[in-house]
Amino acid sequence: MFNKDSYVKQFTDMMSEGFIFIDDVGTIQIYNNKAKEIFGIEYEFDFSHDSGRLEKGDIVIIADTHIGEDDGSLSPEVLKHIGITDANLEKGDSVIAVGRYDKRNSEVTIYKYNKSENKVKKIELSCKNFGAHIYSSIDFVGRSILIEVDNIKYNIDYVKSFGHMVVLNGKTGKMKFYQSKGYTARGEGILDLLMGKTFMPKGGSENFYVIGKNIFEIHKDNKTIKEFFNVAAGSDISYTGKYREINGRPTICSLFPVDKNGKRVGAVLKVNDISEVKSIIKERDEALQNLYQLESQLEDEETTLRLLPDFIGESREIINVKRLALKAAKSNSTVLLLGESGTGKSILAKAIHNNSSKRDKPFIAVNCATLPETLLESELFGYEEGAFTGAKIGGKVGILELAKGGTLFLDEIGEIALSLQAKLLQVLQEKTFYKVGGKTNKKLDARIIVATNKNLENEVQEGRFREDLYYRINVLPILIPSLRDRKQDIYILIKELLPKICFRTGCEEKGISGEAISILSNYDYPGNVRELENILERAVNIAEGNTIFSNHLLINNKFKKNETLKIKPLKDIVLESERNAIKSTLDYYNGDKKAAMLSLKIGKTSFYEKIKKFKLDI
Repeated sequence: MFNKDSYVKQFTDMMSEGFIFIDDVGTIQIYNNKAKEIFGIEYEFDFSHDSGRLEKGDIVIIADTHIGEDDGSLSPEVLKHIGITDANLEKGDSVIAVGRYDKRNSEVTIYKYNKSENKVKKIELSCKNFGAHIYSSIDFVGRSILIEVDNIKYNIDYVKSFGHMVVLNGKTGKMKFYQSKGYTARGEGILDLLMGKTFMPKGGSENFYVIGKNIFEIHKDNKTIKEFFNVAAGSDISYTGKYREINGRPTICSLFPVDKNGKRVGAVLKVNDISEVKSIIKERDEALQNLYQLESQLEDEETTLRLLPDFIGESREIINVKRLALKAAKSNSTVLLLGESGTGKSILAKAIHNNSSKRDKPFIAVNCATLPETLLESELFGYEEGAFTGAKIGGKVGILELAKGGTLFLDEIGEIALSLQAKLLQVLQEKTFYKVGGKTNKKLDARIIVATNKNLENEVQEGRFREDLYYRINVLPILIPSLRDRKQDIYILIKELLPKICFRTGCEEKGISGEAISILSNYDYPGNVRELENILERAVNIAEGNTIFSNHLLINNKFKKNETLKIKPLKDIVLESERNAIKSTLDYYNGDKKAAMLSLKIGKTSFYEKIKKFKLDI
């Protein structure tokens, strides 16, 4: 079994993820600080109050986004304790209410509710009937709840749903209890308190101890906690990086059995709180806002083209990419380059570095798809002497360290294994790392640019890419269009590439016929710019004279369009569907962009890019 000496606690408390260990009967043996923070067991309270329970005449203020969910399994019938007996109120409805606890008098309970099938942005209630000015609101778009008593605000941000509650002493009018993060662990749901359960103090010196308690006392009996208990008792279940809800909080969990001398002695649950993604998104939005403010400092299109000479193209799409790249060059935030294979992601990454303040520092590129997991880890982090069999004498300096002061470009990031994704996430969050087999914490001093040709949102949904890592790298996304989407650049690319290819292959400079250019301009290029370059290089080697003709082009004609068919391209159908979906959603929400984004489940950057692309008049 785990040694519970102080050094074990010190080690687990240093971890950046929640760590819980229970023994084979479900008793909590280790519960580190991060786990306490995630589930609100140790929390910095804004206001303090003593322990107690609701008493007759107390003023109870409730703001519940979804009756029966994340409120202690409240039912409409229990609301009779504050005077609500409305038969129309059902589970799933949202409600705001102010009433006296178990006391009938002239002060009638004030409440508003919204049926679950009604999509509204906000409900609010204001009154002065109970000796205080009380205001409460539920913002369904911003996912926040406010209860305000005489200008004192009790705010709660929620992820999926939440039952907020404030209680005032019926005799003095002073705050007696308020709801906060971690109510499930403390057993202080709305239902519990309305049924007379004692609540715990907040803000004092009293500590809430979980060591020695049964896991079901701290976490309700849900699927994940049952799995945790069953594994500790002997079940053969284990997994890493799975999405799970615990105590109403969305988390990424890893579950492992713990054996000693061939016998099951318990289990470990590691937890990451993905509700923290909100702060990452806020950080990204702030970074984008700062970059937009720099737009006035950028020069015209000619300057944009001049500053990125290696990234060839003058189409509107490429001008936009170059502008975003120049903005990214002025920031130290992580850049995510998206695009099909052959679109020039590595060239753009180097261009961003060359136009940044780090241009005189190293630019190190790593293709994550070409190295096996173990080798990629040692290449990135380096290793100490003796870290593993075959390790070099003196160890090895990793790429993270070699890129000091410069830029690290991780190409094909979608190919790395989940276990290495977790380590990379920690590096990006903590800005520190350890060598393989090392004990010294090293500081990351490099700007990170990543690239992929995969749809990372789909990879997240399929469980192949961590959601928290996706949000961490998706700070400044730049989508590079395919060559078939910017065909006006083909002639410019030919003009720029052909002389370079001739020089590289040792041939005298060659021209190209108009018919050959026409054929190249009408090809769809599944391999993008890289394929165009290969086609030109083959033609240079085949052509015996000084001109490349159409018969020198080796092109797979199966991609050529059949002009006689009146079939609408699939891409056009998809774009038209996207445009209609965004327009109808904006119409539904009366132009409220934030509500539309949440409803469509689309990122802010993508949303605004599509509005601009489709020229939607909001």
